[in-house]
Amino acid sequence: MTDELKLKLSLLPDDPGVYRYRNREGTIIYVGKAKNLKRRVNSYFNREHESVRTTMLVRNIADLEYTVVNTEEEALDLENALIKEYQPRYNVLLKDDKSYPWICISGGLYPRVYITRDARSKGDRFYGPYPRAEVAKVLIDTMRQIYPLRTCRLNVSRETIDAGKHRLCLQYHIHRCEGCCKGLVSPEQYGEYIAEIRQILNGDTHVLMDVLMQQMQQLASELRFEEAELVKRRYKLLENVRRRSVIVSPTVHNIDVFGLLRDDDAAWVSFMHVRGGAVVQSLTLEYRLSTHDETDDEIMSMAIAEVRQCFAETYRRDRVTEVVVNVIPDVEFAGLTFIIPQRGDKKKLLDIAVKNATQKRTERLRMMEKLNPEQRTTRTLTTMQRDLRMTVLPRHVECFDNSNISGASPVASCVVFRNAKPSKKEYRHFNIKTVEGADDFATMREVVTRRYSRLVQEGQELPQLLVVDGGKGQVTAAIEALNGIGLHGEIAVVGIAKRLNEVYFPGDSVPLYIDKNSETLHVIQRLRDESHRFAITFHRKQRSKGQLHSALDDIPGIGPKTRETLLKHFKSLKRIREASQEELVAVIGPAKAATLIQNLQE
Repeated sequence: MTDELKLKLSLLPDDPGVYRYRNREGTIIYVGKAKNLKRRVNSYFNREHESVRTTMLVRNIADLEYTVVNTEEEALDLENALIKEYQPRYNVLLKDDKSYPWICISGGLYPRVYITRDARSKGDRFYGPYPRAEVAKVLIDTMRQIYPLRTCRLNVSRETIDAGKHRLCLQYHIHRCEGCCKGLVSPEQYGEYIAEIRQILNGDTHVLMDVLMQQMQQLASELRFEEAELVKRRYKLLENVRRRSVIVSPTVHNIDVFGLLRDDDAAWVSFMHVRGGAVVQSLTLEYRLSTHDETDDEIMSMAIAEVRQCFAETYRRDRVTEVVVNVIPDVEFAGLTFIIPQRGDKKKLLDIAVKNATQKRTERLRMMEKLNPEQRTTRTLTTMQRDLRMTVLPRHVECFDNSNISGASPVASCVVFRNAKPSKKEYRHFNIKTVEGADDFATMREVVTRRYSRLVQEGQELPQLLVVDGGKGQVTAAIEALNGIGLHGEIAVVGIAKRLNEVYFPGDSVPLYIDKNSETLHVIQRLRDESHRFAITFHRKQRSKGQLHSALDDIPGIGPKTRETLLKHFKSLKRIREASQEELVAVIGPAKAATLIQNLQE
């Protein structure tokens, strides 16, 4: 740290503000906000950081600048603007900083209704932004089915109409426009269409639907059925729009909803604006996390500031005062109250927002897996290494399971997973040789000893992780077997119990309960289920062999083909016993018939 930088740190004020770090080349590498500039900035230099990326940031800081503001909210807005302008290397950055589509209602005598990504034209009214262009296009198409809107870009005014500068186009002839360019529809009538469209875009469809219902009933009472049918068509289209958007009680009015979801290297914040029970605006923001220092409340503050900037007109028009969140932001926003609901319609809305964020995360992971199939495997193995307290990635995992019925036909199975996927050609099963009766612990010691003694003798690769189907007893038995063949500490061992999916570690009587959505638990469960399936299949096969054994199998000189011939002809052992010597000779010959009769009579 240079003397000049030390001097600047000592002179920092205790006010809220925004600070900027530059590297030796003068490039801004980080922008941050602070409630207290002096305390926050000095925290980077007076302690060690767990995050490697933060440590690298501090090493690259050569100069410091800051701007003092009046409030935390002003600091957040300024930070947001500077990050967008400079795209600093070490900041949390919006992954996609493109502009979102808006629906615009232009000014003029006959306003146009169209989609744009530039919401800065003066005199026009903008609605949105919409998270996907498809949503805006569906709305535009629906409104053009309901109302005869002009789609041309002509500069239509009273002067151009009087001068006859325009001519009717195809849209007029197919009855999708009423001829605005020729003044065939009055500005007042066209203005009514625009007023109703404004209501739709504001989310107030129920008011417009009530008006259309009254018009339809009035026209029907006057026997003007063709006109009533046209109004009915508009009503049905609006009803479809409303049905798609209403997700909660209409009593929920003018609130914002923010649901945050976070991974190690990214965060997603899903936003919804609700008016009259309908979600009229929604957006999901994705952030890349450059360091692990960004807290959830900081990310939520950044997302709210981003949305307030993007939906500035909505905030001015609807005067939003209540915001539903799952994380309270670390900044106080003037005029906004934040709540975390526990039940009711607002809780349902929050659940939907979190679900949307989850979907965005899923889409991102699937896209990453598609571009790089090995990335998911590496992520899964890294998660397993962390959850199971291992020092290496568990690329090679084996799992054992025992199977018997009251000690009869005892067998065991060993299944092998490589890179979190089954390697079925390496599966093995064992007939238990040294254990009498149903002793699961002794059985586990035998099969583990046999399996790894052979691998050691043959110089084959040992697994990084051994999973046993069972609790503390089975884990202890596996550890004893490994120690007995000189593999003390060479292989990590865990056990998984069947009832509650507890994971047991050697020497720890208290099981670990892994999150049910964790990839680690999914892999271990699959290992256990696969080993159980393989053991049961082998056990059934062994029992079937025992049940098919008969007296014919023990007679010398009577081989498989002779037995098959006898059973095919006589159908059962009972009929073979009852057959005469002549009948047996006719089927298998005199020598085998004599041997068969002699042995069956003993």
